Amino acid sequence: MAALLLSAIAPALQAAGSVQEDELVKRGEYLAHLGDCVACHTAKGGKPLAGGLEMQTPFGTIHSTNITPDALTGIGSYSFGAFDRAMRQGVAADGHNLYPVMPYTSFARISPDDMHALYAYLMKGVQPVQQANQKNHMQWPFSMRFGLKFWNAVFLKETPFKPDPSKSAQWNRGAYIVQGLGHCGACHSPRGIAMQEKAQSDEGEAGLSYLTGSTLEHWRAVNLRNRWSGESFAQFLKTGHNRYATAYGTMTDVVHHSSQHFSDSDLAAIGEYLSSLSPNDETNSIMPHQVVKASEKDLYKTRGGLGYVQFCSTCHQYDGRGVEKFFPPLANNSSVQAKDPTSVIHVILSGWKSPVTESARHGFYMPSYSRLGDQELAEIITFVRAQWGNRGLPVTAVDVKKVREEIEARGEEASKAALPRFADFLARPNADQLVYGMRLMMDSKELMPEHVGDVLQCTSCHLNGGTVAHAAPYPGVAAVFPTYRPRSGKIIDIKDRLNGCLRRSMNGKPLDKESRELSAMVAFMDSMKVDVKAGQPIPGRGVGKMDHKIVPDLANGKKVYDNQCAVCHGKNGEGLQRQDGSYVFPPLWGKQSFNIGAGMARTYKAAAFVKHNMPISASSTFPLGQGGLTDQEAVDVAQYFTHMPRPDFAAKKKDWPKGGKPVDARY
Repeated sequence: MAALLLSAIAPALQAAGSVQEDELVKRGEYLAHLGDCVACHTAKGGKPLAGGLEMQTPFGTIHSTNITPDALTGIGSYSFGAFDRAMRQGVAADGHNLYPVMPYTSFARISPDDMHALYAYLMKGVQPVQQANQKNHMQWPFSMRFGLKFWNAVFLKETPFKPDPSKSAQWNRGAYIVQGLGHCGACHSPRGIAMQEKAQSDEGEAGLSYLTGSTLEHWRAVNLRNRWSGESFAQFLKTGHNRYATAYGTMTDVVHHSSQHFSDSDLAAIGEYLSSLSPNDETNSIMPHQVVKASEKDLYKTRGGLGYVQFCSTCHQYDGRGVEKFFPPLANNSSVQAKDPTSVIHVILSGWKSPVTESARHGFYMPSYSRLGDQELAEIITFVRAQWGNRGLPVTAVDVKKVREEIEARGEEASKAALPRFADFLARPNADQLVYGMRLMMDSKELMPEHVGDVLQCTSCHLNGGTVAHAAPYPGVAAVFPTYRPRSGKIIDIKDRLNGCLRRSMNGKPLDKESRELSAMVAFMDSMKVDVKAGQPIPGRGVGKMDHKIVPDLANGKKVYDNQCAVCHGKNGEGLQRQDGSYVFPPLWGKQSFNIGAGMARTYKAAAFVKHNMPISASSTFPLGQGGLTDQEAVDVAQYFTHMPRPDFAAKKKDWPKGGKPVDARY
């Protein structure tokens, strides 16, 4: 009878044990996200947790290890005791000491239950990968690991996390994550002469330095005592951005692999804890403040301001607020204002990509601007750090050069760009006229409301102030005029050409040929002649060519538009507006878009523009991260949006009086 009873309940016991084990493994997987194990133990392009990620230290290069359950090359042979010792004491199963790049001084605070769950996940929830660990390259005497025993004796505190009974349960949960598994101090706390974290928590006098910022691998991990709200911290960790900052550098990987997966309750707990930390000396300069408008003098009469207008304003906007969910704000940005400008210099020199998360499936690029010179970058960065209420200190060319040399040693390239510089206008005798002409081209609707009938600007097509190849660039174009135009059937000058854009692309009215506005725009175009002479080919002129033999697929064009274009130009082609009604990205059809007489209304011309320039911020291509579609996709999507409803062009019957009308003309 007893045997029968045991045989009956044995499967139930096994099933219960299996369920408990599965739950333990699942919990361990979540804890691995809290600990950001994947980001550090996965090489770029490598298999998850198989190690090999290269990490630079002041003492040499270290590679992360394989922590998959492979018995030969990973941790598959580790008992729980060996795993626990490695996590809390930094001692591997064979007895050798781990370098404290592995944040075991933080992991010592992990609770026993969480350590068991994490072990269960790594042993039973991870696919084994047979991949030998790479050799480290540490300078002598740091290559001799025995010294780490003495380091541990001085700096390792094997003290489990102790809740503060005077604080809420949520605050204590946040403190436990930040100080323990989250090991935030490993990057965000300053280090001493022995590279130890000066504080492991906010306790005591030493704790005043906890999370006040640190510079590692040429990145500045910011001061987290910045007076953000708990909600702002939670949003940043979930999405990689908030109204004060965006993730960059290694923090991008943290958000992608780790913090976006945190539960809402844990995000709230972390936010409550971080927002409770007392301020330090730097806090006043980086804490949230009211954003104020940059003056016209600062924007248009300083080299830094004009450099910003030329190279940064397309994405970050004149007001420095960026574009929500697209481009990060520079106004009120903690990293931009940080006392140590390393990160803002590094981002500009090396580029950036936003984290890809569940809430943001599109990653947006900022290309490298390393081809700009040290002095002009210093001028632009200094402008950014001091505008819109920001309180950052000036940056010098020496500061930029130092970071450039450090990151170039890691294979990043810098070269000079042969582009006209708006900042150089200030040295010319007609500087005011040139700047005014530039502004008319960039803020056409605002400055010429009587002559612009839709909401486009000249720079809607002539990207980045008319300086991008195959985006109808201005350099050299003035040398072409006067020239014969088949569409008008006669020789026209550059003023006729500019007025043609006002009538067609901007669905508006021409300017008087002797007007101040038209004279300023011509002067601006003349200033961009560079070394091109009449009759010479102009590199990058126009928008390029597209093979007319490519047959458009309208259904695929809609699909491409929905997947690639709607995010900026709207589901119904309506464009993207700010709260004040002004446009960030122009409408592609409808009453406020270009009329059928515009060159962009032609399928193959629009396709060539799209091929070379859209989407922006989709790659690391200088200067706008533009391009990425195939020729077929460009033709398909151009056919889709060019044939959508748009304003008529009353004078269309006068076009091509001597023949030569393109096959893709709309009339």
